[in-house]
Amino acid sequence: MNGNERQSLHDALGLRDAPSAISEPEGSPRRVMMAMSGGVDSSVAALLLCEEGFDVTGATMKLFSNADVACDAESTCCSLDDVEDAKAVCRRLGVPHYTFNFGDLFGEQVIDRFCATYVEGATPNPCIDCNRYLKFDALQRRRRELELDYVATGHYARRRFDDATGRWQLLCARDETKDQSYVLYHLTQDALSHMLFPLGDLTKSEVRDVARAHGFMNAEKAESQDICFVPDGNHVGFIARRLGLAGSGLATEAGASSPEQGIALPAAFRPGPIVDRAGKVLGTHRGLIHYTVGQRKGIGVAAPAPLYVFAKDPEANALVVGAAEDVLVSTVTVRDINLIAVERLESSRAVQVKTHYRQRPVEAVVRQTGDDELTIAFAEPQRAAAAGQAAVLYDGDLVVGGGTIAGCR
Repeated sequence: MNGNERQSLHDALGLRDAPSAISEPEGSPRRVMMAMSGGVDSSVAALLLCEEGFDVTGATMKLFSNADVACDAESTCCSLDDVEDAKAVCRRLGVPHYTFNFGDLFGEQVIDRFCATYVEGATPNPCIDCNRYLKFDALQRRRRELELDYVATGHYARRRFDDATGRWQLLCARDETKDQSYVLYHLTQDALSHMLFPLGDLTKSEVRDVARAHGFMNAEKAESQDICFVPDGNHVGFIARRLGLAGSGLATEAGASSPEQGIALPAAFRPGPIVDRAGKVLGTHRGLIHYTVGQRKGIGVAAPAPLYVFAKDPEANALVVGAAEDVLVSTVTVRDINLIAVERLESSRAVQVKTHYRQRPVEAVVRQTGDDELTIAFAEPQRAAAAGQAAVLYDGDLVVGGGTIAGCR
């Protein structure tokens, strides 16, 4: 690409007007570790960094093999095929590439957390754990070991420094349909100061256009769907295999146990009562692990109106359900918090809140009720939020912070 073409590309993408996405002040360090999944987003992000004059080193995390999770290569991220795709892009760009084997760490911090959270009766968010413990924590440690200045990712998000508060800020992407700030709420000030998000001001279609223009073989590559290590969607079977319960019949089918085989099942797999919020028994569930808060279909109880899962009570092994109006809540409690825009909430603050990734933010007021606790009061009652999921606070396109939902009422 000659100078005029490079300038035209930057003008078309608005990079000259987007310092929060990629540009740094004159004289800033320029050595970047580009986290590359093998997909089109991280590939184009690497290209843009190179075109901006950064000294780029590609890095791909090897998290598992396709055989480990019994899936096809098309449906996962960070598989062997993805590593090869990332290497091919780096060769095309003329930059070095590293592959880091983080399989053990991924198993411990993502897969085992996923299984344990389900067994404990909550609903995990493995994408947030992967970002938190692998894509940022582990890669930032490796960045420091290699004496590089930044980690860059293909996330659709933005950052900027706020002179008034002296803090780095995390902001939504310009393209709200691709915004990924929800899964990044855990970023600390130190991490943000060493992060770059080159795609924060671009749309997905613009990213694919750039990839096509540069002949990237992954320009049309499909995005990974659902949970990368459970591509068939059968989380019960996956957890059963992970826990060594293959002989119970659970590893191949999300069904009942086989007690005649003498396998002691964790409580989450055992049948128990389905009750309404008043405690009236309505039926029998197949095991709490089969259900998620907010679920409507597949509960197995006939009722005049559709029933929804309101909560899972592990102590009583009870599935609590109700009609739509019965599962609304006004308040959620959040723990394991991380605040970005401020160090601490000294008073109540009006915010917008997302309690799951695809949700449109809703109006609420948040108070900090402990060193590691927030209480969120919704302006209008919302459907019950699942314990274990993230609640993320926004002030417009600014991410205030977030944490893990511990309960609701």
